Amino acid sequence: MITSIIDIDTTFDFTNDSPNYWENFWTNKNGLGAGNSDPDSESKTLQSYQKLLYSRELPNGQKMDLKSGLGSYYLTWNDFRFGSDSITASFRYYDYVEMIKRIRERLTNYEQYMEDYIRKTYTIGGNIIFPKRINSVNQSRGCESKIRDRWDLTLECIRRFYINEISPLSEVLEIDRTFFSLFNDFKGYIDFFFLQDCVVEDYSKVILWTDIMPFVDDPLPNTVDTYLQFIDNEILFVNKRNRRIQDFIENAKG
Repeated sequence: MITSIIDIDTTFDFTNDSPNYWENFWTNKNGLGAGNSDPDSESKTLQSYQKLLYSRELPNGQKMDLKSGLGSYYLTWNDFRFGSDSITASFRYYDYVEMIKRIRERLTNYEQYMEDYIRKTYTIGGNIIFPKRINSVNQSRGCESKIRDRWDLTLECIRRFYINEISPLSEVLEIDRTFFSLFNDFKGYIDFFFLQDCVVEDYSKVILWTDIMPFVDDPLPNTVDTYLQFIDNEILFVNKRNRRIQDFIENAKG
């Protein structure tokens, strides 16, 4: 039973307690692959980990004391409702299928490669929480054509929000201003959510996972090599974030 932060296992794969996640995975979504359940809503372990990990003092001095619930009340605190969001994306989209075909041709076993990627990134280091509502940050970053679910570009929007600069997510972030004010500034947000490996040392710049001009270039990788680089950078970040979380857990043990 998960009752304390020291019970968090940073290697645990949340697809393992998401009902029937892997059943007929590769026959779903026209062969692009899709789980039969969503760990962000179905994994009780993920919900427990996030509740424990983020129930602590905020940069503004308040203490977030999260409560577990169901559905749109996944996690709650005061007047906030939070949902879980996967940080990583593999772009298995219908409009990206030609690139997926080229990636399949390059790799010895694409399906095993993708399954390994999913298992590595569905650990606690690959997940975060956002305020939950219609047209939330979670939904908007996936639908916005200049972001296409890229975490690095999402975080660049959040960085610009804190310094009052315009981005493709300006409107949705403004709606959640009360949430983002809990962290005082961009550094506070980064440190609270163990995201230091997404930014340069002085927090002034987000590290992009491919070489593009943010919100100008097509966010989807346009070559097989760029795609594989992007996936490698996602996994590297998740591994580093898991280590940061593990260090936090070890400090909690005293």
